[in-house]
Amino acid sequence: MRADLSGAGRIRSGSSASARKGPTPWWTFALVAPLLLFLIGSFIVPVLMMLARGVTDQELRTNWPQTTALLGQWDGRTLPDDATARTAAREILASRRAGTLNLVANRLNYDVVGSRTLLYQTADRLQAGAPVRSVADLADIDERWGDRAIWAAIRHAAGPTTSFYFWAALDRRVDVDDNVVQVAPEQAVFVDILLRTFKISAVVALLCALLGYPLAYLLSTLPPRKANPLLILVLLPFWTSALVRTTAWVVLLQTNGLINDMLQRIGLIDAPLALIYNRLGVYIAMTHVLLPFLVLPLYGVMRGISPSAMKAASSLGAGPVRAFLKVYLPQTLPGLAAGMIIVFTLSLGYYITPALVGGGADQMISTAIAFYTNQSLNWGMAAALSMLLLAPLVLMIFAGRYLTRTVPV
Repeated sequence: MRADLSGAGRIRSGSSASARKGPTPWWTFALVAPLLLFLIGSFIVPVLMMLARGVTDQELRTNWPQTTALLGQWDGRTLPDDATARTAAREILASRRAGTLNLVANRLNYDVVGSRTLLYQTADRLQAGAPVRSVADLADIDERWGDRAIWAAIRHAAGPTTSFYFWAALDRRVDVDDNVVQVAPEQAVFVDILLRTFKISAVVALLCALLGYPLAYLLSTLPPRKANPLLILVLLPFWTSALVRTTAWVVLLQTNGLINDMLQRIGLIDAPLALIYNRLGVYIAMTHVLLPFLVLPLYGVMRGISPSAMKAASSLGAGPVRAFLKVYLPQTLPGLAAGMIIVFTLSLGYYITPALVGGGADQMISTAIAFYTNQSLNWGMAAALSMLLLAPLVLMIFAGRYLTRTVPV
């Protein structure tokens, strides 16, 4: 009876303690608020603003509002009417005088090559006094105004939203009849680059798993006094910059580098191997850089596995291989999945290593994103390519969560 009472007392005290705990105090949120606001203002908002460039089209809508409105009512089967031509001529001249014609010209040039030259030549003739009363008058200035393609490009860029950049990132375009068609073979580059990026990232994640699993297992089974120095060696790539690490691999893998020299000295090869400026060099350098990102989460999971589980499996008659596959491996899958997802994610955005160690056929999508961001200033295209990388990443994260939830332990 006394035990029951004491147990009931413990239950009552526990419930009263939980009742006294109550909601989280307001000052807890106040402590986190500055960091949260800084994260939102310096990272989340700029990223969202950049990604929005991939689905918005504002250049023509802002500078040629009347032309885009008239072309929104155009059926697209024939040339626009003369009123549209007069409006377009008036707004071309107005944007030239306002200094905003370059914005419109650059946007149209993404769709129809040569549009920039067309608009500036037309603006020069209009500024010189060339009359425009009909589409035929514009065609007299430049015959391309007599083609539906340029008018369709203006209508497609009318905004406020657009799918132009996404189709371009998939090597597709919307033709004059509003059909989605494949671009010319010499212009179809992005799908190949995307597939190459996913392939390289998947292979690097697999190589890191094959090399990192035995290493993490060794570290988890050693006593701390031996495991800690080895763990420091694993973490060494974190303490050097990516440029230094990649340059070191250039020195090691080049034709007259240390590795080829050593292999020739010991007689394994007669001529230097092509270890750099190809896919093999990319795999070697990226695997070395990203290996710690797989070892660390896997090592943390393995350290938490009790050795008695394997002993119990052995005592029940399971051999070493069966005990590993049935007892140990399933318990390590959450760490393995987390590590491979981290490696795959980081590999998708790698830029320096493929640029320095790989060849022209080994460049990844980050190179194209950097080009459109820094050189051509086509931020819509850069945003669309970035979002195409984001979609499979989200799928992989959900697949990893599903895998770790369904693992039998």
